[in-house]
Amino acid sequence: MPLHPVVKGIRNFRMATGFTPLYTMSVEEARKADSETEAEIWEWIKRPEEIFDLDIDGPAGPLTLRVYRPEKESDEPLPVLVYFFGGGFVVGSLDTSEAICRALASMVPCVVVSVGYRLAPEHPFPAATEDCYAAVRWVAENASRIGADGERIAVAGDSNGGTLAAAISLMARDADRPRISAQVLIYPAMRHGSVTASMRDNKDPMFFNAHSVPWFWNHYLADPADGASPYASPLNATDHSGLPATLMITAEFCPLRDEGEAYADALSVADVPVEYHRYKDLPHGFMSMTSVLDTAREALDEIVAFLRRRLASDDMEQNRPEH
Repeated sequence: MPLHPVVKGIRNFRMATGFTPLYTMSVEEARKADSETEAEIWEWIKRPEEIFDLDIDGPAGPLTLRVYRPEKESDEPLPVLVYFFGGGFVVGSLDTSEAICRALASMVPCVVVSVGYRLAPEHPFPAATEDCYAAVRWVAENASRIGADGERIAVAGDSNGGTLAAAISLMARDADRPRISAQVLIYPAMRHGSVTASMRDNKDPMFFNAHSVPWFWNHYLADPADGASPYASPLNATDHSGLPATLMITAEFCPLRDEGEAYADALSVADVPVEYHRYKDLPHGFMSMTSVLDTAREALDEIVAFLRRRLASDDMEQNRPEH
């Protein structure tokens, strides 16, 4: 299947304007390029009533959380989604996930907490996972401070943010706290060193591709052996039972597609409720194209519908994972 016409147009524009892949840059250059790509705000989404930053005690010092709190129709606390931004563990920030966090807060509606976790290579694995797990625990224990219900928690992320969401669900299950009701994994990396058909076939330098993957992993892992940990590579877990209900989204033209699909299969075998959707004519990162791509809006609607179902208070007991 060919690329979606809108995506093909984006590809042609990048070719004409001399687009440079991040994996050809130094870390400093990649971060500068990423920061100069302004985080787009989707103007068609209603702005949450409140957006504010707060610092909590993290594993290695202050950890910044950005809270998105929508308007409420009652005094009842809202469910909460903890979101982890993408960027291959190396680039990305609270600002780069602003659009999707605003959208999810307003559309579900729910309180969204975005986590400003530490980046590699200065802070290699397991720094990011430790920060993200600490953030989820803080949210569970302090939900009332942000107008949220600590019994209705979901985690989500795109790209390596999806990897972190899956890892935190494993960590929470293994530690028996906090209880996570749902996870949304958007084209995540699920195993270090994967050799798959999607890795072989997707090498277009105009998009995140098979050459990008080792560049990010090599910066994230101080020792390649660390990639064997299920908290780095969730597909390596020997037991996937007791994990939260999952929405897995992958893209046809994404090198991570097959490992995402394999993770969805592993969850299904372990009797975890799973919804899986491969978007057939799109590349990795397509959610950033939501303003110009109807299919990306459909994916956003799918995420919203999933979270509404899984975080509805009447359904919490049946959604709660068994440990």
